Amino acid sequence: KKGHPSLALCLNLLRPWGMWLSPQLPFPSPAELPEDCHQLFLAGQQSSGIFQVQPAGSQPFKVYCDMTAEGGWTVIQRRMDGSVDFDQLWDAYKNGFGDLRGDFWLGLEKIHRLVQEGKYNLMIELEDWEGNSQVVQFVFSLGGENTAYTLNLLGPLSGELENAIGEFRQLPFSTRDRDHDLKADTNCAKHLSGGWWFSTCGHANLNGKYFRSIPRQRHERKQGIFWKTWKGRYYPLKSTIMKIQPAALEAEP
Repeated sequence: KKGHPSLALCLNLLRPWGMWLSPQLPFPSPAELPEDCHQLFLAGQQSSGIFQVQPAGSQPFKVYCDMTAEGGWTVIQRRMDGSVDFDQLWDAYKNGFGDLRGDFWLGLEKIHRLVQEGKYNLMIELEDWEGNSQVVQFVFSLGGENTAYTLNLLGPLSGELENAIGEFRQLPFSTRDRDHDLKADTNCAKHLSGGWWFSTCGHANLNGKYFRSIPRQRHERKQGIFWKTWKGRYYPLKSTIMKIQPAALEAEP
């Protein structure tokens, strides 16, 4: 259970990694690092940026914290300019890739470590090329590598787009070299140019090929970033952000 941060944590972690309040303050021990961005938010950090976190039982690693939304969110994926190729193999999706200040995938193992102690909210922000946006949230948990990082959907928190991945309540992660999707005759990750929690190939893929404009050819568009229940199967989205936060925050004092 997430508790309130210690005084040492509050003093040492009010600035991004490498920027401390005073040179006299000691470098924080791993035990004093926040477990996620929400705990850092409780320590008083209000500016978004890159910070060091250490979930229970994990080595420290860097994350991008979005502090613009109430409570502090740990960003696990961002697509905004196509600067990073998301057509990666299993090990890359496991360990993470990209630039935390730009396009990136945090890494399945890091995400699993962040959420292993309880239920989390997953917020997905979608944007099209006409300036429209949509937000959907789920309560979820994520299994470890022995489950192929199975995404367990525990019910929608808000939004109307849940059936794009919620047709099946448990979905293992697939990449072109580790095919765990539910479509027997097709490798969805290879077919759609990116790793994802696929059921069949046609519901959603936020890790598909990034297009800087909408292709004319239908066969090209199907490889793009899409969320079927919003803009349809053949509309490649302009940007996406996925971020997580402990669920049931209203229960905290």
